[in-house]
Amino acid sequence: MKHEEHRLGVSEVNLVVRHLKIEANSVDTVPAAVEEIDKVYGLDSVSFDKQTLVLNLAYDATRTCLDGIEALLSKHGVEVSHDWWTRFKEGYYRFVDENIQDNAKAEPWSCHEFTSGQPQRKRK
Repeated sequence: MKHEEHRLGVSEVNLVVRHLKIEANSVDTVPAAVEEIDKVYGLDSVSFDKQTLVLNLAYDATRTCLDGIEALLSKHGVEVSHDWWTRFKEGYYRFVDENIQDNAKAEPWSCHEFTSGQPQRKRK
């Protein structure tokens, strides 16, 4: 398995990649927003393609989420596209982000008994 270097606070297990289309009237303010988003803890990479108007993000979903990134975009006056496909993807991205965060907080469990010689773990 190939090991890639990631930024501080980014675990490859929880790494997600997102692609958001941006409204054409917001293109002028995107560079400032990208610069601020690039400083977010847990973000691995961010880029903007001017030709397709797509913002590409890779981040650790246990450290940050789509809502926080969209808040920074709106702070700079950048609007995410309102077309049905982008809105559909946003809903799916939010669902997956929330699922990853919930799974990271959950205590692992097993319905199998421990075999002799292994320490017993007390349940709360």
